[in-house]
Amino acid sequence: GVGAPRAAVGGVLQAGRMIEDVIKDARARMQKALEATRREFAAIRTGRANPALLEQIKVDYYGVPTPVNQLATITVPEPRLLVVAPWDKKMVKDVERAILKSELGLVPSSDGAVIRIPIPTLTEERRRDLVKVVRRHAEEGRVAVRNIRREAKEMIEELEDEGEVSEDDARRAIEELQKLTDEFIAAVD
Repeated sequence: GVGAPRAAVGGVLQAGRMIEDVIKDARARMQKALEATRREFAAIRTGRANPALLEQIKVDYYGVPTPVNQLATITVPEPRLLVVAPWDKKMVKDVERAILKSELGLVPSSDGAVIRIPIPTLTEERRRDLVKVVRRHAEEGRVAVRNIRREAKEMIEELEDEGEVSEDDARRAIEELQKLTDEFIAAVD
């Protein structure tokens, strides 16, 4: 009879650890969703020069689509100017072409060694378009966080249905999950 209580305690620890793992996994995935949303925001062209603008632009580098920031040094010598210096001078034309073809509406010019990209001021129309884009990215971020919450909640409910965790533990875990969700949605907002 001495072994039974110890097994029960071990089971409680095990259940607690399972819930903890579900919450920890949800937190990590929500963090990734938040970071992805932040990267989307960084890539939006405002009236200021920001090297993150070029992160989404890929250049064919020996058959491999490679982000510009992995082929060149990007500097901001002035608030409205980006300077891209490809490490391989043969890539200057390709990088320039990729920037021109992007949806950013930027017009690069090069001297054969570096590419200068003046950042135009925002028009009212462009500003309104950007607001729509930002709202869409924010909504996508919120939806991603809510989907993670839903999946984690289903996992907790499954543990409860299988008798792995008590109703109280499941309820507490779901409340904690909701707090986590609110926290990440607030961060996206």
